[in-house]
Amino acid sequence: MSARRCRGALAVLLLAAATTAGCSGDGPEDALSAFLDAVAAGDVAAAAAATDSPEAAKTVLTQVRGALDPESLDVEEEDVKQPDGDVVTAGYQLTWHLPRGRTWSYRADAQLRAAENGWQVHWQPTVVHPQLAVGQTLGVLPQLPETAPVLDRDGVPLMRPQNVVGVVVDPSKAGDASAVAGSLAKALHRFEPSVTGRSVLDGMSKTKAGTAYSVITLREGDYQRVKPVIYDLPGVRFARQQRLLPVTRGSGQQVLPAIRALVEQELAGAAGWRIVTQDVTGGEVSELKAEPPRPAPAVTSTLSARIQDAAEKALATEDYPAALVAIQPSSGDILAVAQNEAADDEGALALSGRFPPGSTFKIVTAAAALSAGDVEADSPVDCPGTTTIENRVVPNEGRFDLGRVPLKTAFARSCNTTFARLAAGLPSAALTDAARSFGLGADFVVPGLTTVTGTVPASDSAVQRAENGFGQGTVVTSPFGMALVAATVQAGKVPTPSIVKGMPATTKNVGDAPSDDVLGALRGMMRDVVTSGTATGLRDIPDVAGKTGTAQFGDGSRSHGWFVGYRGDLAFAVLLTEAGSSKPAVQAAHRFLAGIG
Repeated sequence: MSARRCRGALAVLLLAAATTAGCSGDGPEDALSAFLDAVAAGDVAAAAAATDSPEAAKTVLTQVRGALDPESLDVEEEDVKQPDGDVVTAGYQLTWHLPRGRTWSYRADAQLRAAENGWQVHWQPTVVHPQLAVGQTLGVLPQLPETAPVLDRDGVPLMRPQNVVGVVVDPSKAGDASAVAGSLAKALHRFEPSVTGRSVLDGMSKTKAGTAYSVITLREGDYQRVKPVIYDLPGVRFARQQRLLPVTRGSGQQVLPAIRALVEQELAGAAGWRIVTQDVTGGEVSELKAEPPRPAPAVTSTLSARIQDAAEKALATEDYPAALVAIQPSSGDILAVAQNEAADDEGALALSGRFPPGSTFKIVTAAAALSAGDVEADSPVDCPGTTTIENRVVPNEGRFDLGRVPLKTAFARSCNTTFARLAAGLPSAALTDAARSFGLGADFVVPGLTTVTGTVPASDSAVQRAENGFGQGTVVTSPFGMALVAATVQAGKVPTPSIVKGMPATTKNVGDAPSDDVLGALRGMMRDVVTSGTATGLRDIPDVAGKTGTAQFGDGSRSHGWFVGYRGDLAFAVLLTEAGSSKPAVQAAHRFLAGIG
């Protein structure tokens, strides 16, 4: 922080004033410089000590610095207006450099008076600003631009600014707390099941003295429905504000709040600001500085309202946690992120869950084997009912046995034994490297989202590689990660995902895409899965390609169901936890694609 000291002319005038006053000790020049230097440096104690009223000065200077929170302060262009005996009046300019590149500059005056121990700044609040009076404080007030809607990729509103009402209760004024909590729970439980009499009582009991407990925030329409029964409850207060909310209640719960947070950051950056003086009640007295907000444009998401709606409806009837992620391969745009209520209760499974991918991982294993030149799509391979790798018995589901068949058939029918053997024969890092070429194990920092693609550890153990090869072992992925795998097959490279137009992800550890020959083979093999393999339930929808997966977990008695695939410029992954097999995931994928039309 800088403070520019008095110029030579000022020094002469102040010296003359000191001689006239006939006082011993420091002259007025030193006293003023010491005060202004301390103010600029943020040394409130030293600045206050340079005045004739240190306690009052310290109180005001502390409040002002706390309100402005300056990054630096410049003091310059000092001059003496007129020496008058033992009183000297000096003018100076203060330039406050505030956060977010804001600057506030103005002129102020200070009187210096001779005292027994030298010259001192005569303390008045006007020393800080000419319009700051005794008993007043400074305040910095934001001026937010009007909130614009969030639109989907086709211009359909996903979120709009809407009035909401916060319901809070002051325990000290509630009287019979149990009765108030019960009445609130009875009225509000329908909007938020977690609001119960016990939850409200617990919240009230943990609230610090003098503060209120926030029970719920309601949409204006919901508030009006319950207002007659909660408005007059003792200790209950209401705060109305505007908030960006989904147009469709409950839609996009895993992504729309994140987009709202991005919008709020943008609004904060575009906000205007006002500096005002306030009286002892906090009321505004006068405006000292004002900068209007910049207009906030509508935010365009990569989401498709139509695809998001189809995804949510496809999962809504499932009893177990279910998740679906859809991505546009050509652009990386995230088109939908959906979960059912059971999944929402467990967190962001779609974007950052970690689950064994089961046989969907055979896409990666096939790519690794094809890239190594070990096989081609038409190469004959063995698909026995079981195979043994270093004393580890690997079975097919139900121990089905196809004998010797082309690789594409083993892929379409999902032969664990075939792919366990292929993976066991690969180098230790081959599956890890192949996975990264599809985005698995890569890091994507998507503005607004927390995402995890998955983990595919390298292994020197043939048994471990065999288990990893059919998506068990130590491999874990998320629906987001598997949607990227399907998108990579379709697009020929790993897409860069985004959720807001103009804000692509930054990427790290993404491998080079598989060769065109490998990708071409995978596309044909994934199409065979639908036409003649384990996903024939999708045959009536044209041009679908994909891979099913049944992934055991725990003690092996329970399984997750997967389907990952693409159709045209749409790639997606469906996960139904504890579904028992891939069949329910295929059915959910069918509902999803049929819902899109």
